[in-house]
Amino acid sequence: MQLERRATFVLGGARSGKSSFAEGLIEASGMDAVYLATGRAWDDEMSERIGLHKARRGPNWTTIEEPLDLAGALEKECADNKAILVDCLTLWLTNLMMSEKDIETETARLVAVLPTFKGAVVLVSNEVGLGIVPENRMARDFRDHAGRLHQAVAATAAQVYFVAAGLPLKMKG
Repeated sequence: MQLERRATFVLGGARSGKSSFAEGLIEASGMDAVYLATGRAWDDEMSERIGLHKARRGPNWTTIEEPLDLAGALEKECADNKAILVDCLTLWLTNLMMSEKDIETETARLVAVLPTFKGAVVLVSNEVGLGIVPENRMARDFRDHAGRLHQAVAATAAQVYFVAAGLPLKMKG
């Protein structure tokens, strides 16, 4: 699969294989691989997950950690020879919600920077809207914000993939 020099969006459920698929796209591009991590190590389990992701990627990747200013980080790292993997948008959304940031403004900033990117960018996110309606307000708000974020990113992206059981389904591009 060819990685375009525009945004590619990879969506899937938890443990669907979306991150591995996205990493493969970046590695096959031949560009400098950059991992833009949005997650935070709040506990030992998350620290372990971050360590496993780093080990899987290996030393050929540059890692940048940015939990909140995703648009700013993409603007800063924008270069013809770079392929950036953003993993993941739902962790970024969680960080925004916990920091009481304006979700609509941050989504608009992200979507505005994607078409200006000179290299390639692959954005990974968890599809959370396929299950039952959550019972609590915060979870419903999260699901709704994620759905709107995903629609905005998918509309801007040149390619969109849905990954389930390690199998990518090309939805756009």
